[in-house]
Amino acid sequence: MTLATPPSDNAVHTGVLVLADGTVFRGRGIGATGDSVGEVCFNTSMTGYQEILTDPSYAGQIITFTFPHIGNTGANAEDIETITPAARGLILRADITDPSNWRSTRHLDDWLKSYGLVGLAGVDTRRLTRRIRDLGAPNGVVAHAPDGKFDIEALVAKAKGWPGLEGMDLAKDVSCRQTYDWTEAGWTIGGGYATQDKPQYHVVAIDYGAKRNILRCLAASGCKVTVVPSTASVEDVMRHQPDGVFLSNGPGDPAATGEYAVPTIKGLLDTGVPMFGICLGHQMLSLALGAKTTKMALGHRGANHPVKDLASGRVEITSQNHGFVVVPETLPADAEVTHVSLFDGTNEGIRLKGKPVFSVQYHPEASPGPQDSHYLFDRFVQLIAEKKAA
Repeated sequence: MTLATPPSDNAVHTGVLVLADGTVFRGRGIGATGDSVGEVCFNTSMTGYQEILTDPSYAGQIITFTFPHIGNTGANAEDIETITPAARGLILRADITDPSNWRSTRHLDDWLKSYGLVGLAGVDTRRLTRRIRDLGAPNGVVAHAPDGKFDIEALVAKAKGWPGLEGMDLAKDVSCRQTYDWTEAGWTIGGGYATQDKPQYHVVAIDYGAKRNILRCLAASGCKVTVVPSTASVEDVMRHQPDGVFLSNGPGDPAATGEYAVPTIKGLLDTGVPMFGICLGHQMLSLALGAKTTKMALGHRGANHPVKDLASGRVEITSQNHGFVVVPETLPADAEVTHVSLFDGTNEGIRLKGKPVFSVQYHPEASPGPQDSHYLFDRFVQLIAEKKAA
């Protein structure tokens, strides 16, 4: 067993992170008390911690924030991507910063407690990040006990016993249970979120763990949005007579979710309806085309990832959150690679030749993150317009 953060003689450590190999990081517990098990990853974003913690794609994961000042914008009811956070916990370098922002309505620690999120502060996050970088994302348990008493051996056993994300279908856990309509559009200062009440087109979004801001971007682009569960069939989707179909982001192993999602996507491809996929939706589309996906050692998580558009040569700074990737060599001949990561050369986008179908691995809705890729929503709407005009 390794003590990655040796305690001082008089320190009372109220929080720990225990990895499956026995490594122990000690610090100060934050948020809810108790413990939570998951895959330990890191995110390099400098802003948007509330959006990150509520992103359904983080289901099953404990997030290490590499940026040290977390909490300085507080928390509010607007900057959320889902009502119930799916992340398992969080790791911070410093104590939560007191809020200093006009939009803050509560302290981040209070917000964490209200959602039962367990966290740890006072950890050398640079060391933890380097460990993840060099050895891959480990399974671990984050625990918070005000009395500082932990059964380390039991926590190690819990981390070892967790099966990991590979082979795990988490989309079903974060997807909606019933079909619903979405009309909320973009946010403005003083006006809050707009409402799309004069849509030009109708898009059905298959919810594998959709972020709210993706749905807002679709609505802001002139679309009425109908959201259906991840298990929706071709008939469930097409009975709404959509002008386009959106495949959402989401967590877990795409191969596991693909057992029920791929047949639906294959059937939708046969209808000729325009289709756009993001993140897990990109991976699902690729699987439906016969390609393969594989788990990454580190994954891509942050708001500063450069991606090259191979058609234009343009480089976009993107927001990303994924631990699996499409193997481009397994794509069929009619699927063209459109985007690649400039960090590691991995696949970041495809399109089907001769069909109004495309997808990207990154998050063009950028919540949080840069807005370089918002044009992709316009591209989707343009494909819909061209299809209807044909």
